[in-house]
Formats: sequence, structure tokens, C-alpha cells
Amino acid sequence: MRWTLKPKPAEEKIKRLAQALNVEEFVAALLIQRGIETFEQAKFFFRPSLEDLHDPFLMKDMDKAVERIEKAIANQENILVFGDYDVDGTTAVSLVSSYLKSYYPNIATYIPDRYNEGYGISYAGIDFADDNGFSLIIALDCGIKSIDHVAYAKERNIDFIICDHHRPGDFLPEAIAVLDPKREDCNYPYDELCGCGVGFKLIQALGSNKNQTIEDLVLYLDLVATAIAADIVPMTGENRVLAYFGLQVINAEPRPGIKALIHQIKKKTLDITDVVFIIAPRINAAGRIKHGNHAVELLTEFDFEQAQQFASEIEQYNTDRKDLDKQITKEALQQIIQNQEEKNFTSVVFQEDWHKGVIGIVASRLIETYYRPTLVFTKSGDKYAASARSVKGFDVYNALEACSEHLEQFGGHMYAAGMTLAAENYQNFKNAFEKTVQETIHPDQLTPEISIDAEINFEDISPKLIRILKQFEPFGPLNMTPVFLTKKIKDTGYAKTLGSENEHLKLFVKQNNSEGLSAIGFGLGNKKELTSNQKEFEAVYCIDENEWNDKVSIQLRLKDIK
Repeated sequence: MRWTLKPKPAEEKIKRLAQALNVEEFVAALLIQRGIETFEQAKFFFRPSLEDLHDPFLMKDMDKAVERIEKAIANQENILVFGDYDVDGTTAVSLVSSYLKSYYPNIATYIPDRYNEGYGISYAGIDFADDNGFSLIIALDCGIKSIDHVAYAKERNIDFIICDHHRPGDFLPEAIAVLDPKREDCNYPYDELCGCGVGFKLIQALGSNKNQTIEDLVLYLDLVATAIAADIVPMTGENRVLAYFGLQVINAEPRPGIKALIHQIKKKTLDITDVVFIIAPRINAAGRIKHGNHAVELLTEFDFEQAQQFASEIEQYNTDRKDLDKQITKEALQQIIQNQEEKNFTSVVFQEDWHKGVIGIVASRLIETYYRPTLVFTKSGDKYAASARSVKGFDVYNALEACSEHLEQFGGHMYAAGMTLAAENYQNFKNAFEKTVQETIHPDQLTPEISIDAEINFEDISPKLIRILKQFEPFGPLNMTPVFLTKKIKDTGYAKTLGSENEHLKLFVKQNNSEGLSAIGFGLGNKKELTSNQKEFEAVYCIDENEWNDKVSIQLRLKDIK
């Protein structure tokens, strides 16, 4: 584990901002590290406002999309809302379909089957539209590369509106409208929206033509916040505003489906981490284990009792998913050892009976053991399909592009991607991918890094600091939970390990004559020895509030000690 202390901003910048905001200098430094250097920028950061959202018509083709949907409604056409089976796709479909259904009945939804149809727009979906008299398909979180599919639909007199956020290829599909802020020719001010975020911009544009204000659409933001959290897009700009107000909806008045998912949880107030670890995996489990339709049913259900029924089914899928990913991870780790690939630059594993719905999770799990770009393959029809996951700073999409002669199709982004290939090309691709990564990865990228915001002393940790750090939320990429370093710490003789395999570490720590602080280190049980016999050590940690029996106390969440 590498510890890297972020460079400290210029002293005069720190002093100026600390004075303007009346905060400690190290807090001002934290803000400058996040690109916040003026009072105005700090106000935008600490006081998100719905008025900060951009005009949706700044997005290329938005006017065409709205015009085509309004024409479809005027002519009583049937509209099919199509999206992927992951959280971003199912929330986007739920959002756009429930909004349109609020004033127009001829709306249906379609989620492709993960196993029979695979990722993105499918011919089966277009055939379904053709057989059932749909003349317009709105595709969400997919479609930016579906040139042939859109042409196929056109031959059947079916129009497409594409709402995507993935990187376009050299050519765009010939759809009526292609909404994607990553288009080269799109000047929309913020290009890091998720698929559901692009869907929200579409309903915002439709709403403005119906004299609805942004306040009328706030109730849809629980879905948008869930997608932002799950899709790991940057927590900056417009995403931060949407997530901030979406969390308020989740905590105050979530839709029945989300309420049913969080009904069993003891926590009073959910933060973005809870959305990532509690809500998102359950929504995802439907598409992984059974069918993404179950997630859309849950998220568009208005009756709470019915939603609870759906939620308990999804809870079961999530339990099955956990069992599967544990089992497959074990088998994959054994395979790496059997193939004597522990020293490779990549992990590429295959077994034909691995469940396609969990291979992405397994790829992430393997990175916890072998920190390097990872692909997990399984059999899909007569092809091999894989999920890819990457390590910090390494673009796995570019690496796949370099090996694309061996692939039939691939798509995704820097840290996660999917692909299919012919069985006979597997070994050649595996060799090419290993070679590409070996030639392009920086050796440092093969060691996990803890990026530290600031070195502080325990006496700096005060209720005021906690209040300020709370206002840094919601956290996410480019606005991560601050990580602090403190030196010359001692455990007060409390050190113990927790968990069925003693994998976690619990301490009660002091620095000089400071107040003692409770600390927990998940997965750090093997470092207990470093803290014994009053030995001094250093720790990197986040500052948490721990709720127990209605009492709130400060707790350090240790990331590493040495």
C-alpha cells in the first residue's frame, strides 16, 4: 500500500480562502485541492441550489427529441422506453417512463435479457417494438454505438431517440436525436452526467414546454441520486446538485420501491455510501440473477404493500448474488494460482459455467487480491463474454481498443468495460491484453495507493470540523471523503480483533495528551501487532460519526497503519 500526501496548495491561497470563509487553514487547503478557490465557488459547493442546473436545451439535439416525443403524443403513437439492466439503466427507464405515463398512457418499458440479448440495444427489443406497434423507442444509458440496430429499426419505420453518456465511436447512429454530452459537437456545459442524468435532462426539457418548474420534478431525483452513486460518475457540478437533492428525497419522501428497500434498515438518515452499498446492489441484483424488469417494476410501483412484495423478492436475488460471487471469486483465485499467473500484469480468467450476472463483481473482488487490470470471462451462447475492471489511473477501455482485432464487440469506459469474442480467439486475446498492459501500465499503478488530503493532529478534530466535513457531502469521485494522516499515535491497550476470522481491528487511540478516540480498521486485523506494547505508529483514516443506541460519537475509520 502506497501512501501519497497530496501537494499542499500555495500558502497565500490558503490564507485568503480561510479568511474569506472563516475556517481553519487545513480546511481551506482541502477545498483548494477540490478546485474551490473563491468565496463564490465555496458557496456553490456548500449550498447546492436547483437553480445551478443547466438549461436542458443546451444539449445538442434536445429540441429534436422533445419535438419528436410531443409529435408522438399528439398522434397517439406507442412509445417504448428501453434501457439497460444495470442500476443506471433501470433507474433511467423508471424515471422517463413514469414521467411520461403521468400524462400519456401509451408507454411501455423494455429491459433486455442479460443472457439472451446482452448489453445495449438488441434486435429482439426492436422486433418486440415492431410486433407490438411501437413507432418510437427512447433508449437510455445505451445506444451511442448502435448504428446497425438503429438502421434495422428505421427499415421497420421505428424512430429512435438515444440518451447515453458513454463515449461515442467515429460515427453516430442515424437516430432522430442523439443526446450525449460526450459528443464532440455537443457544447453542454457538463459532460459527466450518468444515463439517468441524461434522462432527467430530457424530462426537464419536456416539463419546461408544459410550464413545469424544476420543483415539479424534484420527486424524480431519488432515482437520479441512486444512479449517480451506483455508476461512480464524478461528484462535481451538476451531478453534485442532483445527488444532494436526490438524497433529500430518499430520506424524506422516497418512491414506494426505494422506501421498501430501505424499510429493513435501522439507519435514520442515509448518505451516498448507503445508497452505494444498500440500495444499488439490490436494484442491480434483479438484472444479475433474474431480469432487470423486476427492478423497473419495483421502482415504478405506487402501492407500498406491492412494492414490499417486490422488494422481498429482490432481497432474495441479492442473497443469491452474494453466494454466487463468493463461490466464483474462490474458483477464479484458484485458477490464477493453477495457471501460475500470480506475477502477471493482468488477471484474465474463464470458466464456462460462471454466472454472467456476477462476473463484474468478481473482477472487482480479484483486484482486492491481485491489484491489476482484470477480466472475468464466461460462456454466453457460443461466444465468450467478459466484464473488465481496472486499477486507479489505468484506462482499460484504451487497452481493449488496442486488442480489438481479437474482439467481436466491446464498450465501456476507463475503469469498467464489457466485451465478447469468439471462443477460438480467447487465448490470442489473453496474450495480447497481457502484452498491451505490460507495455503501457506504470509500475506504480500496480500498487494500491492511499491518497492523503492532509496531515493533522487529534486536537484538530472538533465538533466544528465534523460539521464542516458533513457539508462536503455527498462524496464521490473528484470529491472523495477526506483522508487524514496522524503520526505518533499509541493504542491505550484496548487493541482487539473482530470478525469470524479476526480480520478487523478495533483500537482506542491517543496522541500525546489528546482525548482518546475510538478507531476501527476493516480488514486490518493482521496489523494488530504494530499497535501492541504502547508502540508508536502512524495511521491514515477518515473521520466518521458512529451511531449506537441513539448516541453519536466520533470514530476514526482506519485505512492503513504503519
